[in-house]
Amino acid sequence: MTLASVTGQFADMAWGPHMLVLLVGGGFFFLIYSRFVPFRYIGHAIAILRGKHPDKGAQGQISHAGALSSAMAGTVGMGNIGSVAVAIMVGGPGAIFWMWISAIVGMATKFFTCTLAIMYRGKDENGQLQGGPMYIITEGLGPKWRFLAVFFCLVGLVGNFPLFNTNQLVQILREWLVIKPGFYSTAQDTFWLDLSMGVVVMLLVGSVILGGIKRIATVAQSVVPTMIFIYMGCAIYVIGSHISEIPAYFSLIVTEAFSLDSVGGGILGTMLIGIRRAAFSNEAGIGTEVMAHGSARTNEPVKEGLVAMLGPAIDTLLVCTATAMIILISGVWQGSEAAGVNLSAQAFELTMPGVGPYLLILCVFFFSISTIFTQAFYGGQCFSFLFGVKRLRKYQYVYLLTILFAATATLDEIINLIDGAYALMAIPTMVSALLLAPKVKDAADDYFARLKQKQSGDSVTVPGEEPEKEGG
Repeated sequence: MTLASVTGQFADMAWGPHMLVLLVGGGFFFLIYSRFVPFRYIGHAIAILRGKHPDKGAQGQISHAGALSSAMAGTVGMGNIGSVAVAIMVGGPGAIFWMWISAIVGMATKFFTCTLAIMYRGKDENGQLQGGPMYIITEGLGPKWRFLAVFFCLVGLVGNFPLFNTNQLVQILREWLVIKPGFYSTAQDTFWLDLSMGVVVMLLVGSVILGGIKRIATVAQSVVPTMIFIYMGCAIYVIGSHISEIPAYFSLIVTEAFSLDSVGGGILGTMLIGIRRAAFSNEAGIGTEVMAHGSARTNEPVKEGLVAMLGPAIDTLLVCTATAMIILISGVWQGSEAAGVNLSAQAFELTMPGVGPYLLILCVFFFSISTIFTQAFYGGQCFSFLFGVKRLRKYQYVYLLTILFAATATLDEIINLIDGAYALMAIPTMVSALLLAPKVKDAADDYFARLKQKQSGDSVTVPGEEPEKEGG
């Protein structure tokens, strides 16, 4: 029995139909329970993100924009490029439809979980405010639920290892920058080549993650928006060049989503594959992004919930759809033996001859590296909760060493291990959010009532919010 087969069985067990009920069913509950109210304030969420409603004397380590950038650095990456390719190859075009559904309900999930991230923050032994599902559980549900917090952190240590992103980054660099130009023969053993690239990635990542969340957020705010702009520019060019074909591909996605003969093994199989890949793309309900948003500098939980809600819309509805269109337009998903990011690279080569793969490599490099930075913070939060902040450096050194393993492992071994851990992380995250949902609803009703009064000109202010300057 191989490692790939063992991790495959683990992932399949973790991602059973129960996960469909928990993530999608839970997301639908949040959607209905909130009466769609947060969705009507997306404009307000963007204003918060732009710094229009700052909090006076707010606690926290990073800004709203820094929190969203850090969270998206962990989601806009290989989950949007390599993971979409995996979804289409394993589940067919119909898997993309279920990624969309997962993203829509995921917006509601993120509103609830990230509002709770601020509402129930805890302190580490240094007195520093921290957020995440483990603190939501212990502070919101009480000590008797601590076992659930410990469980989240244990599986979070595995789920946040930099395995998938490192593996896919090394693969695309090796294939397009070393083998294709003829610097290395495909017949040669690539182990030492992959290991060498892994060492370079490890040193680069180490220079950032040892500086903590503030340095990670600074890098993410600089890199992520630029890379999304470049990537979406490529997508707009490809889609614009084949605009007459786009309706047919959207129709194919919807048709295949409900096909009994789909590649994914029928409707349920395709649905599970789409939700599985969406979880890796936007992390709604998984709990990782809750840790980034829990570090936001704000006294108003609902504000951070609104900002967090924008994440799935950007990374899944926008970036993942762009990737899917490029792959479908290129036709490489039919008959290609490539996997993951290399399939996406082939699609870029066919749709943007010459320059396409190298623009993708540029985006992949920065997406992957920024995701690895953020995962180091997430894993570090889990480790610190279990073993204390004073021992964090030991975890960070182990984290850096796993980059070397990921650089030389196979995709199947990597993706199954991470998939299984992600599914298990969702259990404590969603259970705690569902139990505490009434607290979020009460806070949201209060916040939106005060906001409505303020917008109508009444002398009501949001507590802690700095008064707007005249003419502002």
